[in-house]
Amino acid sequence: MARTAMARTADAATLKARPGKPLHTSNEQEAAANTLPDLDRIIHERMRLGIVSALAVNESLTFNELKRLLQTTDGNLSVHARRLEEAEYVECTKSFEGRMPKTEYRLTPAGREAFEKYLNHMEALIHAMREH
Repeated sequence: MARTAMARTADAATLKARPGKPLHTSNEQEAAANTLPDLDRIIHERMRLGIVSALAVNESLTFNELKRLLQTTDGNLSVHARRLEEAEYVECTKSFEGRMPKTEYRLTPAGREAFEKYLNHMEALIHAMREH
């Protein structure tokens, strides 16, 4: 499967205009675009990619840990974490530590799978671009 994705990505990479090389026809561009898997737009956004990346290498992180790590605001983190929850990529657990509320995030199996697929796609793109 990874080879197929690389091959499709390599085909798409050849569609870029390069000095001395003609651009392919629009029909060829459309055909290649239709065979490429789409990037997961939920993960691809910078802040959400940061959240998923951080959770991929940690069993769980609190809201404040993520906020410090990603150097963002409460509102920004809340919006993006909620979007990941809605996609079922992240689960959120709320509890109290003493009298202080504690919000903790974990990557779900679906989130881990989506992140792996995203990384594989990005690796294929990088590989295809380095070949040219």
